[in-house]
Amino acid sequence: MTSLQCFEAAARHLSFTRAAQELHLTQSAVSKQVAQLEEMLCHNLFERVRQRLHLSPAGALYLAEVHKILNQVDISSRYILSYGGETEVLRIATQPTFGDRWLVPKLKDFAALHPRIHLDVRTDLEPFDVLQAKADIAFFYGQGSWPGATCIELFSEDVVPVCAPGFVASTEIAPSQHTLLQCTSRPEAWHAWFLEQGLHSQNSYHGPRFDTFYMCIRAAQSGYGVALVPRYMVSDELARGSLVIPWDYAMPSAGAHFIAHAEHAGEVPKVKAFLRWMVTYITPA
Repeated sequence: MTSLQCFEAAARHLSFTRAAQELHLTQSAVSKQVAQLEEMLCHNLFERVRQRLHLSPAGALYLAEVHKILNQVDISSRYILSYGGETEVLRIATQPTFGDRWLVPKLKDFAALHPRIHLDVRTDLEPFDVLQAKADIAFFYGQGSWPGATCIELFSEDVVPVCAPGFVASTEIAPSQHTLLQCTSRPEAWHAWFLEQGLHSQNSYHGPRFDTFYMCIRAAQSGYGVALVPRYMVSDELARGSLVIPWDYAMPSAGAHFIAHAEHAGEVPKVKAFLRWMVTYITPA
């Protein structure tokens, strides 16, 4: 670790002397640490040009990797320092907009009931891995089938078209003639919405595409187009009038929202406590 710190400081200052001053070491100690790294890597990390220190091509490449390592060490150290000895950490994975609109506003109630369980909530667009212990609890949308995991259905949803007030000036203009905002996670949504009503549109897959519902919602609010989103995600905007529903048809989604955990983790106290609390939010089928 010391050698990485010496290299990073020397690369930042382009000076062994200044690196030594920052790290409270002698210049020769810094130089020795860097030399050991170069010997291990079989590459020179620095070059001297006209008595001035420069990173070599290999050094520049290595510096980017060292930054990642040192940043992760710093994050991990702060992570451990932030918890007391009797505190447990419950790692929760959620999709971004679900977490922002539905989950996060509820978490303060759990924290009040279980002050010694510290929540570590992370968002990801990729499938979560509770089986490899990267998360204790995962929220996801789908069919509720996950090998090796216990999946509990929370609620189903319907999706509605939303746009800024006045964006759809006339209901006589066909929906397909407007800009349809697409969400990457549900590429079939608009096509299914038209199909459910017996309508045909060659434009159902066309339109600006966004990674998350959150960005679709913001785009709709800005007047960019019409977004097709779960109603619960825009309940506040609809109530305030910053978004409106231009066409009445609400389509039941093919999937539902689930909470999942590894089968072997169901009796872990922190997981059990969270599931017991979450039961109050389960909508009866």
